Amino acid sequence: MGISVGLVGLGSFGSCFAELFKAHPLVDRIGLCDAEPQRVAAFADKDSWRDKFHPRDAYASLDDICRSDLDALVIITQHWLHAPQCVQALEAGKHVYSAVPVVWLPDAREILDWCDRLVATVRRTGLHYMLGETTYYHPQAMYCRRRAAAGDFGTFTYSEGEYFHGFDSPGCDLREVLRQRTTGKVGRQFAAWVKGHVDRGVLAGPMHYPTHSTGGPMSVMGAHAARACCWGQKPATEDGYFAASGEAFSNETALFLMSNGSTMRICEHRECSVGRETFRVYGTKGSFEGDCWKAAGGGEQPTVEQMRDGLPGEVAEAFRAAAGERFLGGHGGSHAYLVHEFADAVAHDRTPAINVWEAARYMAAGAVAHLSALAGGQVLDVPDWGDAP
Repeated sequence: MGISVGLVGLGSFGSCFAELFKAHPLVDRIGLCDAEPQRVAAFADKDSWRDKFHPRDAYASLDDICRSDLDALVIITQHWLHAPQCVQALEAGKHVYSAVPVVWLPDAREILDWCDRLVATVRRTGLHYMLGETTYYHPQAMYCRRRAAAGDFGTFTYSEGEYFHGFDSPGCDLREVLRQRTTGKVGRQFAAWVKGHVDRGVLAGPMHYPTHSTGGPMSVMGAHAARACCWGQKPATEDGYFAASGEAFSNETALFLMSNGSTMRICEHRECSVGRETFRVYGTKGSFEGDCWKAAGGGEQPTVEQMRDGLPGEVAEAFRAAAGERFLGGHGGSHAYLVHEFADAVAHDRTPAINVWEAARYMAAGAVAHLSALAGGQVLDVPDWGDAP
């Protein structure tokens, strides 16, 4: 017997996942939720959706869909709402998939508080939470986790993760992202809310959205940050983006002492001349950098297809039928893997990858790094909530 899934948030990003969730063989029923009815109608009116969607499963608010009998909710809404909405859904008895980050807030301590609350809620309810961190299913990350499982790295010694995304990047202009986040009813609430923090002197930084850079090396090593030291660079220009987004720094670079004894460097830069999202991992027997495996006995440069894990045949065929040959989706072809992992975990009642304990570790590293940067590079302990049961 399959599961029922409600999609909450059908904007430009949420819509990218709708066809895949609807097509998954383990999903029997789909619900749709958005504050803007035309976004729901864009899918509800499709003939191809009539096998799994019924008009009674259209909802205008999170409150409404939480009162439904759907098994799970996929929350792809505004980043500042993620954690509160996930807690609400869990409290309503729903398994939850959350878009990244866990939550974006101007106050790093509040981010840590929400991590704590999410872990506690999952423990108490026994329900599943999964963070949709795309980097986890980049081909490079999948390949390196296989190498790590085989012991090919030896003892991990050092790793690096970086997310270089200039605020005026032509591929994804952060000014336009901010404009979209601050328009409409919810957007205006967000803008006023950020301004309130800024007026009180509470400023965020790029490390408040660290999961694209921390997720790669941390998932490969199976280690978490224990101590953090970070420096921030103030904006080099008078561009209004940073004032409007309430950020103290445009670039933040951190060093971490990891739970396995290695060292990790993480860069979150928003004022830079290159765009890059990548990681490197080094060990005593083998290392991975520049999409190449390097070892004393020789190396290899695997293709993207060789690096990827396989999807179950019937899942891949269902996705292909719904979305075409490019069914793996964006962000390094990670979308299809994220959808499958969540649907399969809920259907078989198992702890998903990027579960709440893993997600909290990705997030806490960045939050504490920002606190270190605000303190001029002070070395701080990173809280940890333990491993998944």
